[in-house]
Amino acid sequence: MPAKSSTIVTALTVVALAVVGVLGYQAAASAPDHLSARGGGHHAEQHPAHHSKPPKEPAPPRPTEVPAASGTGKRVVYSLGAKQVWLVGADGRAQRTYHVTPSTVSPATGAYQVPPNGRSVSVTGSDGIAIEHVVRFTSAQGVVIGFSAAVDGAAPKPGPATKKTGGIRETRDDGKAMWDFAMVGTKVVVVA
Repeated sequence: MPAKSSTIVTALTVVALAVVGVLGYQAAASAPDHLSARGGGHHAEQHPAHHSKPPKEPAPPRPTEVPAASGTGKRVVYSLGAKQVWLVGADGRAQRTYHVTPSTVSPATGAYQVPPNGRSVSVTGSDGIAIEHVVRFTSAQGVVIGFSAAVDGAAPKPGPATKKTGGIRETRDDGKAMWDFAMVGTKVVVVA
Protein backbone atom coordinates (compact mmCIF):
# COMPACT_ATOMS: atom_id res chain seq x y z
CA MET A 1 0.00 0.00 0.00
CA PRO A 2 2.88 2.51 0.50
CA ALA A 3 3.56 2.57 -3.28
CA LYS A 4 -0.11 3.32 -3.94
CA SER A 5 -0.23 6.18 -1.39
CA SER A 6 2.97 7.75 -2.79
CA THR A 7 1.40 7.59 -6.27
CA ILE A 8 -1.72 9.34 -4.93
CA VAL A 9 0.39 11.99 -3.16
CA THR A 10 2.43 12.55 -6.32
CA ALA A 11 -0.74 12.82 -8.43
CA LEU A 12 -2.32 15.27 -5.97
CA THR A 13 0.86 17.34 -5.88
CA VAL A 14 0.96 17.52 -9.70
CA VAL A 15 -2.72 18.54 -9.82
CA ALA A 16 -2.22 21.14 -7.08
CA LEU A 17 0.79 22.66 -8.86
CA ALA A 18 -1.15 22.76 -12.14
CA VAL A 19 -4.08 24.54 -10.43
CA VAL A 20 -1.74 27.05 -8.76
CA GLY A 21 -0.01 27.67 -12.11
CA VAL A 22 -3.33 28.25 -13.91
CA LEU A 23 -4.60 30.58 -11.16
CA GLY A 24 -1.30 32.50 -11.17
CA TYR A 25 -1.44 32.92 -14.95
CA GLN A 26 -5.06 34.14 -14.79
CA ALA A 27 -4.20 36.62 -12.06
CA ALA A 28 -1.22 37.95 -14.04
CA ALA A 29 -3.25 38.25 -17.23
CA SER A 30 -6.12 40.12 -15.57
CA ALA A 31 -4.02 42.55 -13.48
CA PRO A 32 -4.21 46.18 -14.65
CA ASP A 33 -1.07 47.56 -16.32
CA HIS A 34 -0.84 50.50 -13.91
CA LEU A 35 -0.02 48.46 -10.79
CA SER A 36 3.45 49.15 -9.52
CA ALA A 37 5.68 46.68 -7.70
CA ARG A 38 4.81 48.45 -4.44
CA GLY A 39 1.07 48.63 -5.04
CA GLY A 40 0.70 45.28 -6.81
CA GLY A 41 2.94 43.10 -4.69
CA HIS A 42 5.88 41.28 -6.36
CA HIS A 43 3.84 40.37 -9.44
CA ALA A 44 6.18 42.08 -11.92
CA GLU A 45 9.28 40.46 -10.42
CA GLN A 46 7.79 36.97 -10.57
CA HIS A 47 6.68 37.26 -14.19
CA PRO A 48 9.43 38.95 -16.21
CA ALA A 49 7.60 38.18 -19.48
CA HIS A 50 4.68 40.39 -18.33
CA HIS A 51 5.98 43.96 -18.44
CA SER A 52 3.79 46.41 -16.58
CA LYS A 53 4.05 49.98 -17.77
CA PRO A 54 5.17 52.33 -15.00
CA PRO A 55 2.54 54.88 -14.07
CA LYS A 56 2.84 58.06 -16.11
CA GLU A 57 3.74 61.20 -14.20
CA PRO A 58 0.91 63.70 -14.53
CA ALA A 59 1.78 66.48 -16.94
CA PRO A 60 2.25 69.85 -15.26
CA PRO A 61 -0.86 71.96 -15.61
CA ARG A 62 -0.73 74.27 -18.59
CA PRO A 63 -1.57 77.86 -17.81
CA THR A 64 -4.94 78.82 -19.13
CA GLU A 65 -4.90 81.30 -21.95
CA VAL A 66 -4.32 84.92 -21.08
CA PRO A 67 -7.61 86.77 -21.65
CA ALA A 68 -7.54 88.21 -25.17
CA ALA A 69 -8.98 91.58 -24.16
CA SER A 70 -6.21 92.26 -21.63
CA GLY A 71 -3.87 94.24 -23.87
CA THR A 72 -0.25 93.54 -24.71
CA GLY A 73 3.18 93.66 -23.10
CA LYS A 74 4.21 92.96 -19.54
CA ARG A 75 1.19 93.10 -17.24
CA VAL A 76 -0.78 91.58 -14.39
CA VAL A 77 -4.21 90.40 -15.53
CA TYR A 78 -6.97 89.89 -12.96
CA SER A 79 -10.23 88.24 -14.03
CA LEU A 80 -13.13 89.07 -11.72
CA GLY A 81 -15.30 86.20 -13.00
CA ALA A 82 -12.60 83.52 -13.00
CA LYS A 83 -11.03 84.80 -9.75
CA GLN A 84 -7.71 84.25 -11.46
CA VAL A 85 -4.48 86.19 -12.00
CA TRP A 86 -1.96 85.93 -14.83
CA LEU A 87 1.55 87.35 -14.59
CA VAL A 88 2.24 88.06 -18.26
CA GLY A 89 5.74 88.68 -19.59
CA ALA A 90 6.69 91.19 -22.28
CA ASP A 91 6.35 88.38 -24.85
CA GLY A 92 2.63 88.06 -24.05
CA ARG A 93 2.96 84.64 -22.41
CA ALA A 94 1.76 83.81 -18.93
CA GLN A 95 4.74 83.26 -16.65
CA ARG A 96 2.43 82.22 -13.84
CA THR A 97 -1.30 81.92 -13.28
CA TYR A 98 -3.24 81.17 -10.13
CA HIS A 99 -6.57 81.56 -8.38
CA VAL A 100 -7.22 84.24 -5.77
CA THR A 101 -9.83 85.00 -3.14
CA PRO A 102 -11.48 88.28 -4.18
CA SER A 103 -12.05 91.24 -1.92
CA THR A 104 -15.57 92.29 -0.94
CA VAL A 105 -15.14 95.44 -3.05
CA SER A 106 -14.22 94.72 -6.66
CA PRO A 107 -12.25 97.08 -8.85
CA ALA A 108 -13.84 98.36 -12.06
CA THR A 109 -12.64 96.68 -15.25
CA GLY A 110 -9.88 98.59 -16.97
CA ALA A 111 -6.14 99.22 -16.97
CA TYR A 112 -4.21 100.55 -13.95
CA GLN A 113 -0.59 100.87 -12.85
CA VAL A 114 1.15 100.06 -9.59
CA PRO A 115 1.70 103.57 -8.16
CA PRO A 116 4.91 104.76 -6.47
CA ASN A 117 3.38 104.14 -3.02
CA GLY A 118 1.60 100.93 -4.12
CA ARG A 119 3.94 98.36 -2.57
CA SER A 120 4.36 97.35 1.09
CA VAL A 121 6.39 94.46 2.43
CA SER A 122 4.01 93.93 5.36
CA VAL A 123 1.02 95.77 6.85
CA THR A 124 -2.30 95.05 8.51
CA GLY A 125 -5.07 94.47 5.98
CA SER A 126 -8.47 96.18 5.95
CA ASP A 127 -9.82 93.00 7.56
CA GLY A 128 -7.36 93.29 10.50
CA ILE A 129 -5.13 90.41 9.31
CA ALA A 130 -1.33 90.71 9.08
CA ILE A 131 -0.49 90.60 5.35
CA GLU A 132 2.67 90.67 3.25
CA HIS A 133 3.82 91.42 -0.30
CA VAL A 134 1.10 93.99 -0.83
CA VAL A 135 0.74 95.32 -4.38
CA ARG A 136 -1.97 98.02 -4.62
CA PHE A 137 -3.28 99.35 -7.91
CA THR A 138 -6.57 101.26 -7.39
CA SER A 139 -9.37 102.15 -5.00
CA ALA A 140 -13.14 101.81 -5.15
CA GLN A 141 -15.91 102.79 -2.74
CA GLY A 142 -13.33 104.41 -0.45
CA VAL A 143 -11.29 101.20 -0.14
CA VAL A 144 -7.77 100.66 -1.48
CA ILE A 145 -7.58 97.52 -3.65
CA GLY A 146 -4.55 95.34 -4.15
CA PHE A 147 -3.06 91.86 -4.02
CA SER A 148 -1.68 90.42 -0.79
CA ALA A 149 -1.03 87.24 1.16
CA ALA A 150 -1.90 86.59 4.79
CA VAL A 151 1.27 86.07 6.83
CA ASP A 152 -0.32 83.00 8.48
CA GLY A 153 -1.27 81.64 5.04
CA ALA A 154 -5.00 81.60 5.83
CA ALA A 155 -7.64 82.56 3.30
CA PRO A 156 -9.92 85.40 4.40
CA LYS A 157 -13.07 84.34 6.21
CA PRO A 158 -16.36 85.78 5.01
CA GLY A 159 -17.24 88.75 7.17
CA PRO A 160 -20.35 90.82 7.57
CA ALA A 161 -21.80 91.97 4.26
CA THR A 162 -21.27 95.58 5.36
CA LYS A 163 -17.50 95.17 5.87
CA LYS A 164 -15.66 96.64 2.87
CA THR A 165 -12.30 95.04 2.15
CA GLY A 166 -9.95 95.60 -0.76
CA GLY A 167 -7.46 92.76 -0.33
CA ILE A 168 -7.37 90.24 -3.17
CA ARG A 169 -5.77 87.34 -1.33
CA GLU A 170 -3.13 85.03 -2.76
CA THR A 171 -1.19 82.14 -1.28
CA ARG A 172 2.16 83.15 0.19
CA ASP A 173 4.03 81.63 -2.79
CA ASP A 174 1.80 83.44 -5.28
CA GLY A 175 2.11 86.65 -3.26
CA LYS A 176 5.90 86.44 -3.44
CA ALA A 177 5.71 85.85 -7.21
CA MET A 178 3.45 88.92 -7.57
CA TRP A 179 5.82 90.97 -5.41
CA ASP A 180 8.81 90.03 -7.58
CA PHE A 181 6.87 90.68 -10.81
CA ALA A 182 4.77 93.81 -10.20
CA MET A 183 7.20 96.66 -9.62
CA VAL A 184 6.13 100.30 -9.51
CA GLY A 185 4.69 101.23 -12.92
CA THR A 186 3.65 97.67 -13.85
CA LYS A 187 0.33 97.58 -15.70
CA VAL A 188 -2.57 95.82 -13.97
CA VAL A 189 -5.50 94.95 -16.23
CA VAL A 190 -8.84 93.98 -14.68
CA VAL A 191 -11.19 92.02 -16.93
CA ALA A 192 -14.71 90.73 -16.32
